[in-house]
Amino acid sequence: MDVFYQPTFRKYVKKQTRPFQLSLEDEIENIIAAPEIGVAKKGDLLGFKIHKFYFHKQLYLIAYKVEVKTIIFYMAGTHENFYRNLKRYIGEAE
Repeated sequence: MDVFYQPTFRKYVKKQTRPFQLSLEDEIENIIAAPEIGVAKKGDLLGFKIHKFYFHKQLYLIAYKVEVKTIIFYMAGTHENFYRNLKRYIGEAE
């Protein structure tokens, strides 16, 4: 399965601490192994799946899309304003 990372995802990961990067890497491996673990969204975010995980008691989300033989990671971050920022990013990309 091919894996692609959007620039916002790469930029977010690059700014994080090494322990968080390793935790995020583990979560990405889990998603690649079983893409259906994310929750499918409706409405404006139709087609996206959101995977939630905790790191140091803080909730983080990963937004991704599963296409035929490809997983595209769009965004990662804390829950605060996550969906608003994701909608804004999608609007700019179109």
